[in-house]
Amino acid sequence: MKKSANSATRTHAIQFLIFFFVFINYLCSRTEAAAATSTQELLLGFKATPNPSVSSFQSLLNDTTDTFSLGFLRVNSNQLALAVIHLPSSKPLWLANSTQLAPWSDRIELSFNGSLVISGPHSRVFWSTTRAEGQRVVILNTSNLQIQKLDDPLSVVWQSFDFPTDTLVENQNFTSTMSLVSSNGLYSMRLGSNFIGLYAKFNDKSEQIYWRHRALEAKADIVEGKGPIYVRVNSDGFLGTYQVGNNVPVDVEAFNNFQRNSSGLLTLRLEQDGNLKGHYWDGTNWVLNYQAISDACQLPSPCGSYSLCKQSGCSCLDNRTDYSSSGECFASTSGDFCSEDKSRFRVLRRKGVELPFKELIRYEMTSYLEQCEDLCQNNCSCWGALYNNASGSGFCYMLDYPIQTLLGAGDVSKLGYFKLREDAGKRKLNTGIAAGIGILGGALLILIGVILFGGYKIWTSRRANRILEAEDGVSPGPYKNLGSASFRSIEMCNAPR
Repeated sequence: MKKSANSATRTHAIQFLIFFFVFINYLCSRTEAAAATSTQELLLGFKATPNPSVSSFQSLLNDTTDTFSLGFLRVNSNQLALAVIHLPSSKPLWLANSTQLAPWSDRIELSFNGSLVISGPHSRVFWSTTRAEGQRVVILNTSNLQIQKLDDPLSVVWQSFDFPTDTLVENQNFTSTMSLVSSNGLYSMRLGSNFIGLYAKFNDKSEQIYWRHRALEAKADIVEGKGPIYVRVNSDGFLGTYQVGNNVPVDVEAFNNFQRNSSGLLTLRLEQDGNLKGHYWDGTNWVLNYQAISDACQLPSPCGSYSLCKQSGCSCLDNRTDYSSSGECFASTSGDFCSEDKSRFRVLRRKGVELPFKELIRYEMTSYLEQCEDLCQNNCSCWGALYNNASGSGFCYMLDYPIQTLLGAGDVSKLGYFKLREDAGKRKLNTGIAAGIGILGGALLILIGVILFGGYKIWTSRRANRILEAEDGVSPGPYKNLGSASFRSIEMCNAPR
């Protein structure tokens, strides 16, 4: 009985310890969760490092509504960006170090010493705010990250709204000193004196504008000398253009939810394909409610280099290249023909082609096709020319960047002249040769396998025959003691089929 009582006591003790540790772990997890959701300001001396076990986002600072959060965002599985995200959707709205990502490592540190700084070993700085001399960091319920000085009244010494990346949120001003840049770095949005412009970086040396929206000035005029314009995503569902000092918009670009009651957050983002798109959060999903370019073929390069876009899909300017097999025509390139032998290119000509956004492309007036081609051939910065002589117009459009996607046109009088680097076709050829060698090698391996298998079958058949002959007394050898069951098995294996 005593032994049984001791055993029961030990069982109760173990159960109590298990319950105690589970309860402590629960309290710790609740405390950590509470700390994470209640961190609404970062003070001087704050430091944080990435947690290796975090797979996507490590929250450091939230707004008062727990809608937006500042933290470490994993990029490409092993890199780190300091980001402000929309917590309900986990969508990034702002990145601090988008052009210089840090490695996801516990040797990387975010600190606040009056400025926010991302640093690494050997005092390497990946990103920092300007010398802010602030006293605390907060996120407003607009997603604006601010460094504040606790004066009376409170002053803002730095804010993320002044340094947008690829996204604007509602009521965020976008001025003529700012730019939106797509996450792949190929496209940007900037303001002119009276327009919004989208630009493509097709070449390292220049940019090409591919979309321009001029202010209509219906409700107010842009007064020269009275200050630059700025734009803002308005809560009523439109992209408004204003002149500094005037709250009346000089232009209204309506979204689908224009002047409709909508409590969801509005955003405007420059996408990786170069389109400018607006969305609103309906509580569950981001809903598309605006796009600057509705026709996919009018995007800067929807089908890639040296390609043709039609309603039926993508194809290649060079009919000998199959777009469907690889999803591209020729590998993208850059530069010009000025720093090398000018003859190191071949010419590709195509009828029935037209430029997207041709009203924004530089052109010359020429009398005939050959004159248009000569202008490009003798210009080392020219990559191609399109000649349009409809109604005797003689337009010669000059392309000062590597050829991108063109439009298919039914009018065969619209002619294209394109320079193609000598090595561009070779890459495709080398790929085909490599694929052919791989197929040939595979076929040889199969043939060798068949030969070896056939040889093995012949060898095993002859070996079985020798065993049978030995049993009949022709050549006893080492098989004389094998039983009849073994011979039956051999006979069954070698029986005619």
